[in-house]
Amino acid sequence: MTSSLIHIIGAGLAGSEAAWQAAEAGASVIIHEMRPQKLTEAHLTGGFAELVCSNSFRSDDHQHNAVGLLHEEMRRCDSLIMRMADAHKLPAGGALAVDRVAFSDAVTAAVRAHPNVTVEFGEIAGLPPAEWDNVIVATGPLTSQPLATAIQGLTGEAELAFFDAIAPIVHAESINMDIAWAQSRYDKAGPGGTGADYLNCPMDEAQYNRFVDALLAGEKHVYHQWENVPYFDGCLPVEVMAERGRDTLRWGPLKPVGLTNPRNPTVKPHAIVQLRQDNALGTLWNMVGFQTKLKYRGQAEIFRLIPGLENAQFARLGGLHHNTFLNSPKVLDRQLRLKAQPRLRFAGQITGVEGYVESAAIGLVAGRMAAAQTRGEQVEAPVTTTALGALFDHILGGHLAAEGEPGPRSFQPMNVNFGLLPPVTVTKPEGHEGRWRGPEKAMAKKKAMSVRALNDIAVWA
Repeated sequence: MTSSLIHIIGAGLAGSEAAWQAAEAGASVIIHEMRPQKLTEAHLTGGFAELVCSNSFRSDDHQHNAVGLLHEEMRRCDSLIMRMADAHKLPAGGALAVDRVAFSDAVTAAVRAHPNVTVEFGEIAGLPPAEWDNVIVATGPLTSQPLATAIQGLTGEAELAFFDAIAPIVHAESINMDIAWAQSRYDKAGPGGTGADYLNCPMDEAQYNRFVDALLAGEKHVYHQWENVPYFDGCLPVEVMAERGRDTLRWGPLKPVGLTNPRNPTVKPHAIVQLRQDNALGTLWNMVGFQTKLKYRGQAEIFRLIPGLENAQFARLGGLHHNTFLNSPKVLDRQLRLKAQPRLRFAGQITGVEGYVESAAIGLVAGRMAAAQTRGEQVEAPVTTTALGALFDHILGGHLAAEGEPGPRSFQPMNVNFGLLPPVTVTKPEGHEGRWRGPEKAMAKKKAMSVRALNDIAVWA
């Protein structure tokens, strides 16, 4: 018989959310966190839900963006992570960005204050004790080596990994506002925003080419034990994008669309570097899309080639951390439990999702499933017409096999997107004359998917 006690290893986004959901459901929870006694390559504090990369939860538009829809579904499921993100949001156009320190402090305080939660600090070096029969492993992409090795021994699967890179942060006072200007792309105002929530640094063609040349020539960190490991396409280092083609950056994070330089409105920049506010005081700004593996000694010099950042002072330079995840379609069941040892349930990035909100979302589901187990019950995942259910289905189903192939194809981490949700049929609005253009129809489909998803998540929530 399963005990009423749930052990959660890891107090990141997924672990904190799982603990909250399980505790709110009446279960007794013990969180085991190795920080601050043992830090990772990327973490700086012992705070729960520390954001080690960007401070953005990405788009908050639930009608037309899948991650915004996931935000809204989680809010309706009483997500602690979303509640604290909303409480500590910063202006960021259409995105939901947070003051990372205030956010982490608030999550830590809420979890530790819950009467059903106990916190124990220290590393779980290997498999947890056999008497722990209801465990959630939410150790994320930086799972300690002893535990990772033990899990690998149980699964029999070769370790899968990719680089996840950290963007630099710049002191606001060092940005040249005679060159940079404040504007959100297409003047879009998001949560708490004004439509002028990003700082924009324009480049002409010569400046852009000089910058790309410097990126290509810059000395990079090399980790021989991680060679030939693929990057996740949603978080490519800036110099890797430059290696893929001279124009890759200017049609990626440096795309010069939806923005007008007020000092030279008739000339369209060749490329634009954006910075996003990183703390509530507005004293720190992070370079959007500028994850990097450049060596520290060359980073500042290269990034100061960007107009407006010629005198930039960096609060943090970019870096890399190792990301480990399970081949979930093969090794986990539909309750997120390890098939080889069902007392172990997994949550967060280690299951094969990518992104802050996606990690917390799987923690939300895992926490509810573990709490139901303490009552001798079983909670199924949300239906796949919801963003939460579609994301869950991806990590448990993987890529569809081609006809005649047994099982899933190679499994890779995934952000939530509308492509994971089943299609919906929409009809041209009454009175609409002429052909229903592709973009209009696409937006209508996304809105219809959102309406359907929020109706369906209400039943599960």
